[in-house]
Amino acid sequence: MPQLWQGRASKAVDSRVNDFNSSIRFDARMIEEDIQGSLVHSAMLARQGIISGADLEDIHKGLRSILEDLHSGALDIDPAAEDVHTFVEQTLTARVGNAGKRLHTGRSRNDQVALDIRLYLRGACADLQAQVKELIGVLCDKAQESAGYVMPGYTHLQRAQPVTFGHQLMAYASMLLRDLGRLQDAAARMDAECPLGSGALAGTTYPLDRFYTAEQLGFAAPCRNSIDGVSDRDFCIELCAAMATCMMHLSRLSEEVILWCSWEFKFIELDDAFTTGSSIMPQKKNPDVTELIRGKTGRVYGDLNTLLVMMKGLPLAYDKDMQEDKEAIFDAVDTLALCLKTITPMLATMTPLPANMRRAAAKGFINATDCADYLTKKGMPFRDAYKCTGTMVAACIAADKTLEELTLAEFKQYSDLFEQDVFAAIDLTACCEGRTSYGGPCKESVLAQIAEVREKIG
Repeated sequence: MPQLWQGRASKAVDSRVNDFNSSIRFDARMIEEDIQGSLVHSAMLARQGIISGADLEDIHKGLRSILEDLHSGALDIDPAAEDVHTFVEQTLTARVGNAGKRLHTGRSRNDQVALDIRLYLRGACADLQAQVKELIGVLCDKAQESAGYVMPGYTHLQRAQPVTFGHQLMAYASMLLRDLGRLQDAAARMDAECPLGSGALAGTTYPLDRFYTAEQLGFAAPCRNSIDGVSDRDFCIELCAAMATCMMHLSRLSEEVILWCSWEFKFIELDDAFTTGSSIMPQKKNPDVTELIRGKTGRVYGDLNTLLVMMKGLPLAYDKDMQEDKEAIFDAVDTLALCLKTITPMLATMTPLPANMRRAAAKGFINATDCADYLTKKGMPFRDAYKCTGTMVAACIAADKTLEELTLAEFKQYSDLFEQDVFAAIDLTACCEGRTSYGGPCKESVLAQIAEVREKIG
């Protein structure tokens, strides 16, 4: 295909420069958005009397035929085209003649690509939000099922205090709920301003109706500054930052799943359909899905860094460096979508093992704080209660016992404040159910969290 700028140059561009300059291999995915923008732009041109009604009819007929042929497979995107915009315009002109040459009136590829990528990411962002909601829903389902499964809560990866498996899962649901909010915020800012009509950077002398095109394309208004309209990629960076944060949460959850399904923990069993085996060790059941998510998180971080570094030193307005935005943001979108698509059914089919959780909780002295609180409520200063309980824990470790296995007589060796009710106070289930503060691990609290989160995701 000939270059759109032919006429200025005295010789053809070297083929190696053409290959280096071309973006068709990655921006071809925006072809539907490109056609959508062209349909609205041409309709506006006709409304403003800039092109004739006959030209508009030919342009719309040609654009729709391109779209139909792409969907049917009758038309393939030419890999030799410089970019998707060039391919559409030149294919249209080949089909409808001079009317196709008038489509680009009052428009530059600079504002065209700024529009296309916004439209594409708007759709991608909506899909990601739906996937995040689905994952949150699965976490809520699993949390409801396991709201009473006592397990150790950890700090420093050391057993700390009793929680429930449902409580732990709802922590991740809360993280993902914030991710959903960040995606929604990014989409809202993306929808706020339409760059179409900014031209190359300085607008145009044609009497464009930018408010019409903005409204027809679903934007709140046209961008207020034409230079910013073509040079802004904040929306890519903001969306990628939201996706990187979501990947970080998926990676943290993946790390927990990897620990939980190991023989050292064995709190869960992953379904065979979401694990792999070993080529040499027949006993292995590997959590490859979660390991790959951990690895792919770094990839999305890299995409975000690419966008930030690409933009940090660019003068206004459009620079060819900005062509690099698409590969990075598209890779981030694809990676997050793939991870969400895979981790959701993996979690939906996993089997919690509450007996193992309870056993680990009992051996971890995670009711030590409750034992100290018991003494404090009986009148002992907390620091004295803390020291007394610590001494008891040290003795239990030496004797290979748990606090629950001590007799009342053994308790009284440490303090006369201990009575028969100490056993109820340090019972692991009672310890969880006694933590009734808002957001805590008691079953009522976990169920309330689930209900609130379900309401937020609709």
